[in-house]
Amino acid sequence: MAITSFYFLCFFAALLLLYYSIPRRFQWGFLLLCSVIYLLLAGQGALILYPFVSIAACHTGTRLLAGTPAEEEKKRRAVLAVTILVNIGILFALKYVNFLINTADGVVHLLGGPKDLISGVDFLVPLGVSFYTFSLLGYVIDVYYGLAAHQENGLKLALYGLYFPNLISGPILKYREHADRFFSPHAFDYRQVTRGLQRMVWGFFKKLVISERLGVLVNTVYGSYESYNGAYIWVATACYAFQLYTDFSGCMDIVLGLSESLGIMLPENFQTPFFSKSVAEYWRRWHITLGIWMKDYVFYPLLRSKLFTNLNKSFKNKFGKKRGKQYATFAAMFVLWLTVGIWHGGDWKFVIGSGLLHWFYIVMEELLSPPCARMMERLSIGQEGRFVACVRILRTFFLVCIGDLFFRAATVGDALCMLGEAVHVWNPHILWDGSLLRLGLDGIEMAVTALSLLLLWTVSFTGRRGPVRDRIAKKPLPVRWILWYALLFAVILLGYYGPGYSAAEFIYQGF
Repeated sequence: MAITSFYFLCFFAALLLLYYSIPRRFQWGFLLLCSVIYLLLAGQGALILYPFVSIAACHTGTRLLAGTPAEEEKKRRAVLAVTILVNIGILFALKYVNFLINTADGVVHLLGGPKDLISGVDFLVPLGVSFYTFSLLGYVIDVYYGLAAHQENGLKLALYGLYFPNLISGPILKYREHADRFFSPHAFDYRQVTRGLQRMVWGFFKKLVISERLGVLVNTVYGSYESYNGAYIWVATACYAFQLYTDFSGCMDIVLGLSESLGIMLPENFQTPFFSKSVAEYWRRWHITLGIWMKDYVFYPLLRSKLFTNLNKSFKNKFGKKRGKQYATFAAMFVLWLTVGIWHGGDWKFVIGSGLLHWFYIVMEELLSPPCARMMERLSIGQEGRFVACVRILRTFFLVCIGDLFFRAATVGDALCMLGEAVHVWNPHILWDGSLLRLGLDGIEMAVTALSLLLLWTVSFTGRRGPVRDRIAKKPLPVRWILWYALLFAVILLGYYGPGYSAAEFIYQGF
C-alpha cells in the first residue's frame, strides 16, 4: 500500500477518525495495531518478524542492563555488545551480504580469477529496516549510559520501533526525546489536525507534481546514458538532485503532517539544504536525524576511544598540536562517512556517492578555507557579500550533484563513464534548441515542472524565516482557503497518478 495511493488515504482517514473516538488511554495501543496492519497491507507478511526480533532483543538487553549494577561493568558491556550484534547482524544479513560477496568477487576477478565465482544471496528486506534498527540501537546505547530509562512495557517499545509513518522514510528517532509522545494521550485539536493535513498536501505536491515529472527526464538519460553526453548528463543530474530532494522531503512532509494530525510531533529532517554554502552545512540541513545519530553514536564515541586518543597523541607529536588534532579528526570522519555511505546501501556507488566523496569535500573545505580567506582578503573581496554567498551555494550544489550522479548511476563504472562524457563533450545548444523536449516531457510538462520548482524555491526561501504555514494562517479566511485549495487541486489535476499508474515508491523507502 503505497503512501501516495487512494487506499492509503482511506486507511489514514479511518485511523484518524477512530484515533480520536476511542478512550485516550488506548490510543498508543491502537497505533501499534494500525502499524502492524499497515505493514501487512504493504505486503510485508512474514517480514514483520524481523523488526519484532530486533525489538525483543532490545527489550531483553535493556532489561538486563537496568537490572545489572554499575559495578558489574564487564557484564553490562557484554549485554550491550550482544544486543548491538543481534541488531547489526540482522541488518547486515539482509542488506550487506551481497555487498561483501560482490566486492570479494571483484577483487578475485582483478587478480586474474574467474568472474562471478561466488554466488549472491537474495533476501527480502522489511520496510524501513535501517530506520528502525538505528532508532532501537540508539535507545539501547542510551539505556547503557543512563541517558534513557528501560521501557518495561514491551508493546510500547514495539510501537516506538514499528510506528508505521516512521518506517516509510524515517526520521531516525531518539527514544529519550521522542518516545513519550507516542504513549501520551492526545485530545482532538482542530488547529493541529488541519496543520498536519496542510503539510501532507504540500508533501503530495512535491512528490506527485515535481518529483515524478523530474523522474521521467532522469530515467531517460540515466537509463540509456550511452546515447546522451555533455549537457544532457549535467541537466539530468541537476534534475535528479531536485527529484531526490522533493521525493525524500515530500515523504517527510507527509509523514510529519500525518503524525502532527495525531498529536505526535516528529523531528524535522530537512532545512532548505540547497541554500547551503558548504558541503558540511549541506549535511547539517539534509537528513538531519541521520547526521545527529551518526555524530552521537559513531563519531564522538570514536574520538573518545582509546585507539583515536592514542592516534591523536601520535599526530600531535608528529605534526604539532593544532594540525595533529585536525588530522585525527579527519581520520575519525573517514570512518563516519564510510558508515554513512554503507548505511545508504550495499554498493560501492553509495559508499562513494553518499559517503567518502563527501568526506573528501569536507576535508578539502577545512584545509583550503584559511588560504582562500587570506587570498580574498588581499583581493579586498568581502566574504559576507551576496555575490560570494551565491557562488558558494552554486559550488556546493555542483559538488553535491557529483555525489548524486554516483548515487543514481547503476554502477561506479557507469558513473565514471557518465562523468567522462559530461566533461569531454561540449553541447550547450541543447538547452535552447528543443532537444530537452525529447527526454520524455513535452513543452507543457516542462512548463509545469519549471513553475512548480519556482514555487518550491519561493516557499523554501521565504520559509527560512519561519514556517510558511504560520504566515498563511495569519491571512484572512478567504485567502487561506484559496491558497490551500489551489495547492490541493494542483495535486489532483497535475499529479502523476491515476488508473493504470502507480506513483514510484519513495526513493528512501528501501533504507
